[in-house]
Amino acid sequence: MILNNVNLILEESVVSGSLEIQNGVIRSYSDHPTQLSAAIDGQNSWLLPGLIELHTDNLDKFFTPRPNVDWPAHSAMSSHDALMVASGITTVLDAVAVGDVRDGGHRLDNLQKMIHAVVESQRSGLNRAEHRIHLRCELPHDSTLPLFEELMMQPELSLVSLMDHSPGQRQFASRAKYREYYQGKYHLNDQQMAEFEEEQISLSARWSGQNRQAIAAHCRNRGIALASHDDATAEHVAESQALGSVIAEFPTTEVAARASHQHGLQVLMGAPNIVRGGSHSGNVAAHQLASLGVLDILSSDYYPASLLDAAFRIARDATNSFTLPQAVNLVTRNPARALGLEDRGVIAEGKRADLILARAHDGSQGQHVYVQKVWRQGIQVF
Repeated sequence: MILNNVNLILEESVVSGSLEIQNGVIRSYSDHPTQLSAAIDGQNSWLLPGLIELHTDNLDKFFTPRPNVDWPAHSAMSSHDALMVASGITTVLDAVAVGDVRDGGHRLDNLQKMIHAVVESQRSGLNRAEHRIHLRCELPHDSTLPLFEELMMQPELSLVSLMDHSPGQRQFASRAKYREYYQGKYHLNDQQMAEFEEEQISLSARWSGQNRQAIAAHCRNRGIALASHDDATAEHVAESQALGSVIAEFPTTEVAARASHQHGLQVLMGAPNIVRGGSHSGNVAAHQLASLGVLDILSSDYYPASLLDAAFRIARDATNSFTLPQAVNLVTRNPARALGLEDRGVIAEGKRADLILARAHDGSQGQHVYVQKVWRQGIQVF
């Protein structure tokens, strides 16, 4: 298959020309259009590598589309997968929460169902994107470590993140922001909220430290990529590095982002943070880290379509020095390398033909880039 008249976004440059795919990999590309009549005309659209998503909890929305509604696993997984490829994502790490049992155990009940759905659909060849597992380990719970030890043997497990969302630190250094978020989420009155806060602080003091050490040790021993989460201080970052973290997810301050970058951790921020212009929790803005040169990876987090949108927004933002190829690397090459996936994430000879054809449209609310076609390993999936 040959794609013709496309603007290829390479690692370091943009080339107008054509690309040839054979047996699911990129055979060659050229800075000239081909004259072969059977080639697919890209009509001068962008051709870029398939996006690589390291942290999305989007699957939750399909398993529980409304409170107290459990959706059949096959349908939930199929709908989630369709949204991923429609957003240009060809490799996705589905983030599943371990230890978060607040909703009457609801997420705990769904845990095995979600993991089974990801694993079974992937092994059966049902998915259009390639799905892997990311275990989000909520540390302040007695159930977290035993649950993790049950799940860590899955070969699809590609990333583990260590998180503590208790009040007064990290993402919720502002107790007011914590109350605003959780009172709205769980519909608690003031007394219930005060009791909930104290309970979370107590659980964190009891379990967070020892679970952090134990899970990190398992990851080192098994060669599983480890990510910190919501680091706020240089001390947090030093601890994360000592534990073996390779990714710093959503550092909440400029200090933590700079320290992570200096220590060699890949700084991951939310693409919705870029699209919205800031953090919904009041923490450091991703575009600020981009302007400082300490942003390495973007994740769609809770909104899949934000990933492609954010990359092009960063490339258009005059407050940073990112070229379009460098911005696209944030959602392709860099996340692939952070996981050691050397077969994808770039347009180069011999790499997987995971590709997106995308077109820019100038509308009344500014420029928008939309997905036209998606291929995974040379097969069109959208």
